[in-house]
Parts: sequence; C-alpha cells; structure tokens
Amino acid sequence: MSSSEESIRLAAGDAELTIDPANGCRISGLRVGGTELLRQGERYGCFPMVPWCGRIEHGKFRNGTVVQQMPLNAPPHAIHGTARNGAWRTARAGEREASFTYDLVEPWPYSGKITQTFELTEDSLTLAMGVETYDTSFPAQAGWHPWFLRSLGGDGEGDVQVDFTPAWQEERGDDHLPTGRRIPPLPGPWDDCFGMPDGVDVTLTWPGRLELKVASRAEWVVIYDEQAEAVCVEPQSGPPNGLNTLPRLVTPVDPLEIATTWTWRRLQGA
Repeated sequence: MSSSEESIRLAAGDAELTIDPANGCRISGLRVGGTELLRQGERYGCFPMVPWCGRIEHGKFRNGTVVQQMPLNAPPHAIHGTARNGAWRTARAGEREASFTYDLVEPWPYSGKITQTFELTEDSLTLAMGVETYDTSFPAQAGWHPWFLRSLGGDGEGDVQVDFTPAWQEERGDDHLPTGRRIPPLPGPWDDCFGMPDGVDVTLTWPGRLELKVASRAEWVVIYDEQAEAVCVEPQSGPPNGLNTLPRLVTPVDPLEIATTWTWRRLQGA
C-alpha cells in the first residue's frame, strides 16, 4: 500500500486499485496486468451512491410525517446521494485492504456514519458499505456506480458484452423514474433498473481480453450503456426513487449493509 494526500493504492499480484478519499472515496483506477478497466476522470472511476441511489423524484422524500427536500443536482430530480461529493477519512489501510468513513452532513438532514471497505486479491475486489445512525431513523439506500471502459484497447474494437438474466425490468417513464410496473426485460441500450431477487449476477466480457463478474446479494442493478466510452453496472439496495417507493429504514439497531464482489479472469489470447 502506498498513500498520499490525494490517493491510496492497494496491490495484489498484478492487480492495482487506487482510491481517492478526498473525491468522494471513489475508485479512480483499477488496473489488471497493466490494463485500466475504469473510465478515467474526476467524475468517473467508481463512486459510492449513498444515502440514496439513482434519482429521487423532484428531490423530495418523506420520513414519517416530515417531507425533506434535496438539492436538484439532476433537474428536475436529485441523483446519486451526497457522499460522493465529500471528503472521507481513512480509518485503516494495508497492502490489500482499506477502510474509510464519512459523517453525513447537510444537505442530508439526518446525522449518520457511512463506512466503506475495499479488499483486493489477485483476481477479485470486494466492496462493502454500511450506513448507521445514532439517533433519528431515516430511509436510505447504498450502492456503487462503476464506469467500466467499453473497450480496453481504446480503439473501439472488442467492445464489452454485458450478460445477465434479470427476473424483470422496472418500466422507466419519460421522467427517467420507474413507473411502478415490472415488465419483461427489454433489449438495450439501457438506463434502466432490473430486479434480480437471487442476487445481482452480471458478466462483462471484453472479447479475447478479460471477463469480469459483478456479484452481490443485493437484489437491484441499474445498467447504463448509453455512452460511447463506458458501461455502468450498478448494484444497489433498492430501485431509483426507492426512498419514496420502497423505503428501507436505518435505525440505531438496524444499519443498512451492502457488499459486491468483482471477480475477473484473463481470456485466452490476452
């Protein structure tokens, strides 16, 4: 492990992970055998979505009888939580594992603590996140938003293939929010949420280069592949707008916990 004010680097075999605590505790790089897998740039890599995932309708959600308003950072909605915009504290860092914390602050209206951990091996990365409160209970979600490069060669050849078998697709309205109807999965391109009640299981294949599987016990995944540069596979604890449609309450005795493991292997010819 090497660290600086800006980043922390983990290494295992020929896998290298770079984390930027000051930039929302996002993964800024994941290299396997010298090949970068994630889109580069301060908005990209892989960031945590917490204390909500995707869009909140008009930025409003209810906690009991209280209606809260979040900033409309994706007008007319609020998107992807607040913790990706903050600086996290490094709690622990070793050669292959690290842990970070973030205290929820305004504009999120409730106090709480987020913990995110990273564990790297030669052929896998496990991410885990927990949301705790010490006083007021509140609805929350957590998940990750990785930007996997569409092509590892950067030449447009060998574009990534996405393989998964969801039980349903959340019908998306013109406002980019689920309508509440579950429909048979449609072909892409997607900016859509899918239900996988047996756990998220999505395989990304860069032909002749690498296969990477995204797995999680979480039951929801958003697939976004409408950009030329990258494809996003986002395991999360609930659907977009879930603070309103499927609230999961975090209480002093019941934190929210989620984890995902990415496992990769080189393909013949790589």
